[in-house]
Amino acid sequence: MNVELIDITAGAENLIAECARTCYQSEAKTAEANVKLLERLRDMGHLSTFEHAKVTFRISGISRACSHQMVRHRHFSFSRMSQRYVDEKDFAYVTPPAVEEKVEAKRIFDAQVASARKAYEALVAAGLNKEDARFVLPNAAETEIIVTANFRSLREFIKLRTTPAAQWEIRDLAQEMLRILKDKAPHAFGDL
Repeated sequence: MNVELIDITAGAENLIAECARTCYQSEAKTAEANVKLLERLRDMGHLSTFEHAKVTFRISGISRACSHQMVRHRHFSFSRMSQRYVDEKDFAYVTPPAVEEKVEAKRIFDAQVASARKAYEALVAAGLNKEDARFVLPNAAETEIIVTANFRSLREFIKLRTTPAAQWEIRDLAQEMLRILKDKAPHAFGDL
C-alpha cells in the first residue's frame, strides 16, 4: 500500500481559524491565537469550519475490496483506476495477512487468483472486451484511487476506520492517512 499526499489546502489550519472568526468575530489574529482557536473548535466538536480545508491523496496497492469500503464515504470525491479500460492480464493483488500466515490458505488463495487471471486472459483472447472480462477478477486485485476530502470528513473517516472493528486493510490505510495529516495539520488531527 502506498499513500501519497498530492495536495493540501495551503495554510489549512490558518484557513480554519479565519473561517471560525466569521462565527465569533472576536478572536485575535496571531499564530498562537489560531492554534488555540482551532484546538478549541476541534475539542468542542464545532467542525463546520474544518470543511473549508481539503486534502487529496493518491492511494495505490490496495485491493478493490478496500476501495469499495472507501467509496462508502460519500463526502469524499474519488477517481479510481478503471478495470473497464485498463488491461488487467497482469494484475497485482493483495493477500490478507491471515492468508499469508497459513500455508494451505496461501496455496488455495494463490491458486484462485491464478485461475481468475487465466480466465480473464482467455475471455479477452476469445474476443470479449475488457469491461466484460473483468467480471471474473477478484476483490483482491490491486487498484489505484485518488481521494479528495475536507478535514471534517477525514476526521470522521479516521475515527470510524481506525477502530479494532474496522477491516485490517482500510484500518492500515486510515492510520497512514492520519500519520500524514498529523504532520501537515497537527492541530486539526493531533487528538486522533
